[in-house]
Amino acid sequence: MGDAGIPQDVDTAAVLACLTLEEKISLLAGADFWQTVPIPEKGVPSVKVSDGPNGARGAAFKGGPTAACFPASVLLAATWDVDAAKAVGNALADEARSKGARALLAPTVCPHRHPLGGRNFESFSEDPLLAGRMAAQYVQGLQEKGVAATIKHFAANEQETSRFTVDATVPERALREIYLKPFEIAVKEAQPWAIMTSYNLLNGHHADSNEYLLQRVLRGDWGWKGLVMSDWGGTNSTIEALQAGLDLEMPGPTRARAVAQVADAVRSGQLAEEVIDQRALNVLDFLKRLNCFVDPTIPDEQAINRPDHQALIRAVGSQGIVLLKNKDQVLPIRPEKLPKKKIALLGFAREALIHGGGSASVNAHYRVTPEEGLKAALGDEVEFVYSKGAHTFRQLPVLKDNVVDEKGQPGWTLRLTVAGSTAPTETNVAESTYTPVFIKETYDDCRATAHFTPTVTGTHYLAMSGLGRSKLFIDGKEVYEQDFNCPDAMAFMLGGFKEPETRFRFEAGQTYKIEIHTERPTEDSGFALFDGYLGFRFGFMTEEDHDRDLLTEAVQVAREADLAIVFTGHTPDWETEGQDQHSFHLPSDGSLDRLIEAVSAVNAQTVVVNSTGVAVAMPWLDNVQAVVQAWFTGQEAGNAIADVLTGAVNPSGRLPVSFPYALEDAPAYGNFPGEVIDGQLRVTYEEGVFMGYRHYDRNETTRATVLFPFGYGLSYTEFAWSDTAVARQLDDGAIEVSVEVTNTGARAGTETVQVYAGSTVTQTEQPVKELMGFTKVPLQPGETKTAVVRFSTTQLAHFDETTARWQLSGGEYTLSVGKSVRDIVATAGVSVEANSWLP
Repeated sequence: MGDAGIPQDVDTAAVLACLTLEEKISLLAGADFWQTVPIPEKGVPSVKVSDGPNGARGAAFKGGPTAACFPASVLLAATWDVDAAKAVGNALADEARSKGARALLAPTVCPHRHPLGGRNFESFSEDPLLAGRMAAQYVQGLQEKGVAATIKHFAANEQETSRFTVDATVPERALREIYLKPFEIAVKEAQPWAIMTSYNLLNGHHADSNEYLLQRVLRGDWGWKGLVMSDWGGTNSTIEALQAGLDLEMPGPTRARAVAQVADAVRSGQLAEEVIDQRALNVLDFLKRLNCFVDPTIPDEQAINRPDHQALIRAVGSQGIVLLKNKDQVLPIRPEKLPKKKIALLGFAREALIHGGGSASVNAHYRVTPEEGLKAALGDEVEFVYSKGAHTFRQLPVLKDNVVDEKGQPGWTLRLTVAGSTAPTETNVAESTYTPVFIKETYDDCRATAHFTPTVTGTHYLAMSGLGRSKLFIDGKEVYEQDFNCPDAMAFMLGGFKEPETRFRFEAGQTYKIEIHTERPTEDSGFALFDGYLGFRFGFMTEEDHDRDLLTEAVQVAREADLAIVFTGHTPDWETEGQDQHSFHLPSDGSLDRLIEAVSAVNAQTVVVNSTGVAVAMPWLDNVQAVVQAWFTGQEAGNAIADVLTGAVNPSGRLPVSFPYALEDAPAYGNFPGEVIDGQLRVTYEEGVFMGYRHYDRNETTRATVLFPFGYGLSYTEFAWSDTAVARQLDDGAIEVSVEVTNTGARAGTETVQVYAGSTVTQTEQPVKELMGFTKVPLQPGETKTAVVRFSTTQLAHFDETTARWQLSGGEYTLSVGKSVRDIVATAGVSVEANSWLP
């Protein structure tokens, strides 16, 4: 599992024996944001880690050396191709090395519980088997090149709302069968070298000190041996977390593991030294796995733009794109069938929606927009015309033009009052570097001043937000007050905080004094690492720009074109770590929905290309000819999308999540993100195991609430399946299912064969059917192949909370073979004997 080539001459037990108690304790927390603590005099090296799931970003959250941006994990799952997952893992190992890192903080494997989950895009699927199989191969790809995978977030981290403090109440059966299962599959099939705990509480206990998770399940039931690290700032206790099995607190310097404090706990008998020894030994073994003892160097970060990675990103990106609708075969685009040879590109055509926000964001080497991709593919054959068509901004642009500080220099003057001091510290924020101000030291308050000379007269729009209670003054008059602290400092820093807007009339050429006063927060920031930090953001937009009628122009452009392609989706500030989705509808405030409705009313050949990591409402679906779900496609987004739209690639993506008609149809509706009880947000997973398609399959009523079912996707060719599936039990107890598939169309394509199983006798407490396995079948025109899927009978078992055992009910099971969970082409029966076993 990637151990090949790791030197065995480093005796970590002997290294441990040479360390003092204080030195051992020092290993149990990071040295800084990305590196562990070295002990050079004892020969103990440091290791560097890096975010994240779709690219190795390096040390800088923003900027820094550029990096390759790969497709998001939800797109990777949409390929249903485990080989693609392994190839991406291989490439990400190279990327991590280019940033001096030997551990990648990825993959994210928590299932998609609800369509509004803020980090769904960063994870794979609503189905634990699909998520687990993809994650296992991703891990294999990383670790066979000597870079550690860090699967996360363990466990029940299915929402961003109050993610640091929310208490998730999850029945053990649902935990075992749904929420822990992807981790279990990855652990047993790929043995990841590290696991990251989640921020939330699970059944009343923080994940980082949860003995059920870390001792009973992870190291006990699964027999896993590796390093457990906290999420950044997610260590919530000292003694309890150490005893439960949290090896490494990140980042450093430590907040919960002060060496003297932990040493006193050991010497007073509150904590056994054996616990410290085990935690430290796990850190040392981790360093050994990564060859750090032999080669302790941490190279400088590099921006290496590899052609083979570019090609892989484009290929995987197009492979994961899902064709949801294609009425009258409007796709692929055929220039010879366009009378005017004119195509309208609308919406996000000039923006590359390549990743979500937060830990998964990278400073990409480059970004190919859909317009650029299509022009490269068809530019000599058709004319492209563009119109934005809709306002989609979440925050007003920061005010940095036409402002000077109190000395007449571009930028703002900041006066920062140090706690306990009456003398403020004065500094300047230059125009060229102004971003939301984020003060990393402890101050009582921040007073920011700028002199603004507008160039346009009008009642313009302003938006101010503070990390701390804040007030906005213009020429000494209070214009707006934010009487609360920003609820999530991470969201504030990443730009995903929706700010209230206000208006103020400015006269062109007149200079106005703008002042912002922000007080040090007295509440927790929502992210422990940022507690006590100050910050503010001030946005500005002219009335003309803010209220401009973009829709009329777009409609006229669409009316004059043969084909109108509307590019919709989420920018990183709409879909991001730190908060759940603002709405099930596309942003902003229905503007993209209105754009599609208006365009489709004047152009019968309207295509929608949607780039989100989640299902979204599609009230316009019946009015458009085609819909393409492009997800977040990575830096080659425009080329990958163009490959599918033009037919250079025959779409083979299949949905890894169900698309409901409405938010109210989701199984977790009413239990997401929870309710506040005694001052704490609590969420109960009342749907149990009936999450995703398991819920929609329950009866005719729930079946009718699905817009597009799990596993669904169209092709530019046609496939015929035999109506007979052959099932047989193998000597090892496994079940093998086979079915013949023929490409009856005129072009090469790939079909995805999915095998589901469920008891032949309906049982209300059991899902109707569950995914057992899948395989991809590439076929030339006229070619027939036999698709074979094997799975273990243990996958038919369910967890019995009464006996705390896995129970396999004996009897007849129906095996359903199909193109999706709904489109079942063939069935077969199999009889199995009852059995039970401990986890």
